[in-house]
Amino acid sequence: MKRRVVVTGCGIVSPVGIGEHLFWDSLLNARSGIGNITHFDASKFDSQIAGEVKDFLPPAFLSVKDVRKTARFVQFALAAADQALGGSGLDIEKEDPYRLGVIIGSGIGSLETVEREYRNLTEKGPKKISPFLIPRLITNEAAGLVAIQFSLKGINFCTVTACASGAHAIGEAYRAIENSKADMMVCGGTEAAIVPLGVGGFCSLKALSTRNNEPQRASRPFDRDREGFVMAEGAAVVVLEELEHAKRRGSRIYAELCGYGATCDAYHITAPHPEGESAAKAMGLALKEGGFGIEEKGYINAHGTSTKLNDSMETRAIRKVFGSHAKDVNVSSTKSMMGHTLGAAGAIEFVVCCLTVKNKVIPPTINYENPDPECDLNYTPNKAVTAPLLKYALSNSLGFGGHNASLLVKEFR
Repeated sequence: MKRRVVVTGCGIVSPVGIGEHLFWDSLLNARSGIGNITHFDASKFDSQIAGEVKDFLPPAFLSVKDVRKTARFVQFALAAADQALGGSGLDIEKEDPYRLGVIIGSGIGSLETVEREYRNLTEKGPKKISPFLIPRLITNEAAGLVAIQFSLKGINFCTVTACASGAHAIGEAYRAIENSKADMMVCGGTEAAIVPLGVGGFCSLKALSTRNNEPQRASRPFDRDREGFVMAEGAAVVVLEELEHAKRRGSRIYAELCGYGATCDAYHITAPHPEGESAAKAMGLALKEGGFGIEEKGYINAHGTSTKLNDSMETRAIRKVFGSHAKDVNVSSTKSMMGHTLGAAGAIEFVVCCLTVKNKVIPPTINYENPDPECDLNYTPNKAVTAPLLKYALSNSLGFGGHNASLLVKEFR
């Protein structure tokens, strides 16, 4: 018998707020976290805007020395994990540490470290390269350091599937618990790539919005006038638990994770398959595993990047799955408020889905002003809506390389 898996803790570091309550309040009130880049002088870049995390302080348990050793994306993950574990109420000392694991994804790791240490190499020579170059930049250090900090000795690895990294981390953690390989998993995604090399690389791909004079209106998923995504940074970490394990502790349960679909386009290194066949398959697999029919009242947190190719393709994929019921499904892209957090996006948006089914309120797609004939679904424009009959929420994540992941949650009963 496969075991049931529930969400008992959520931690968030995002451009619209740090912590679950500020994050959720910002989304429901349609507040944008996008502004002019402050991390560096972006005046020479085509895109000069981003969703930066404001007022972030590294976790109190990190010493000044440890802060210098760890990259920003790792600090985000540690802070989000601390929130999630604290909220879950889990007493780790009473548990078998080998039944507690960590899977945290990141698409890029620390480009900031690469930039700085390459300058040291070229300007000062190889002896000036920091001994912390490698441990600061590699993507698995978020999962490793979360395990070290909280003494979690079970399954531990990092998913690196571009913008699907956080979703795959949660999906694989779900499978580990479902198949009795773990009782609890700390999982999610983290990213901090708003540095010259990161922004410059996406500018060269012509992937970013250049609406620099209107930062908060730049991310406009599914809108006819969309012209690129907005880079962002952040992290989300959740605690997944086997149901009976959570019930014995009397823990608060946000939602039940009941479906996970993962596929690949096998098509192109950056562009999605235009017909969305594999993205549709991932959604269909998640819905089937969760036991939901296409006619039931649901919500989709779309990948919704605000690019021409993604939004039209994802709309086609949703229509393939839901057919004549497609326009009955509430869809929204919270990237309209946060920007695209890359490897963290799937995890952050999974938290959105958990809070949506828990509170029965659907966050909006802001900046939806001019309908695109190719994007003709209900994108929950500009204002949150209550949904008392909501049965499930589905989170889509689609990454460069053709990686697709869909996570399905439902209200716990």
